[in-house]
Order: sequence, then structure tokens, then C-alpha cells
Amino acid sequence: MENIFFNKKDLKYCGNNVIIGKTVRIRKPQNVIIGDNVIIDDFTYIPCSLEVGNYTHIGASCSMVGGAGKVTIGSFVNIAPSCQIVTGTNDYKGGGLVGPTIPEKYAGEATIEPVIIGDYALLACNTTVLPGVIMPEGMATGAFTLVSKQNYQEWSLYIGIPCRFHCLRSGTNMKKDAEMLLSENTYGE
Repeated sequence: MENIFFNKKDLKYCGNNVIIGKTVRIRKPQNVIIGDNVIIDDFTYIPCSLEVGNYTHIGASCSMVGGAGKVTIGSFVNIAPSCQIVTGTNDYKGGGLVGPTIPEKYAGEATIEPVIIGDYALLACNTTVLPGVIMPEGMATGAFTLVSKQNYQEWSLYIGIPCRFHCLRSGTNMKKDAEMLLSENTYGE
């Protein structure tokens, strides 16, 4: 299936057994690295740099925005539909004009910080991740969670607005299954 917005060959790197929906929009494919066994569903919008590990799924209608920012997503990650991952934000207090159409000399202050999503993370539908967030291994969110820059615990579930700790999760079976899958060294064929 060919994408209508970019050529897969223009990606900086694209692993084996990668499915990218026909309507996924990647504005800077030369800044995108995608590992093996990755699926990026339709209507996803990616105008920033992106690095994705192996066996990761990005659901439909997700956005990873922030212009010059970078999103790094680990392996065995599942991002449910309609999640927003934001690496950049403008000064909305009136310090200048905002948006990608504004020449730099008229633009207000912008904050650009990378977002890192660790292995085995799970983002439920409509989660929003703000600039500078580091989600550790096994962190999960409930639907409609707002994840801001703070310290998070590995293998924990966070929910709500503002994001708060809900409970621990077990990663034992997930890691064991991942090791078995990797030892098979298959590409879903």
C-alpha cells in the first residue's frame, strides 16, 4: 500500500514488516527512524523528528507535533487512537505571534523539549503528552490523561487531569513474552 503523502524510501530508516497507513502524514521523512514490526495507523500526523523501536503500534488519528522537537518511542509500545504527543509550545501570554507561518523576527518565545516514551509503555485513547516528558519503562495512562513533565515510576498506571498515580502494573509476563518473541526472530510472516 502506497502512502499518498510521502515515499517510504525517503525515511531515514525503515525496518522490516512495517505498515504505515495510506493517509499517515510524515512531513520530514528524512528525520524518521522506524524499527521492525511497527504499525502506524491512518490519519496520524508527524511533522517532527521521530524514532520508533520494534513491535510498536501507533493508533489512528495520533499527532506528534512540535516542529523542531523529537519524539522517541521504545519497543513494545502501544499508543491508542487520538493521542497527542507535543514537543513544542508557544508563549500564549502575548509575547509575540505564534504558529508555523510567522517569520522568526515576529514570533514569540517557544519551548521545544524532546519526549521519550520507554519500552512497554501504553497510552490509552486521547492521552496528551506535553514537552519534556520522560515516560519510563512500563508506564501506562488511562483514557484522557494529561501527562506533564514530572518524575514517573516504572510499571505504573497514571490517570486523569492532572495526571496522578493510580496503581502499579506487572511487567513480568510482558517482558517474558517479548523475550520469547525476539528469540523466534520472525517478522510476522
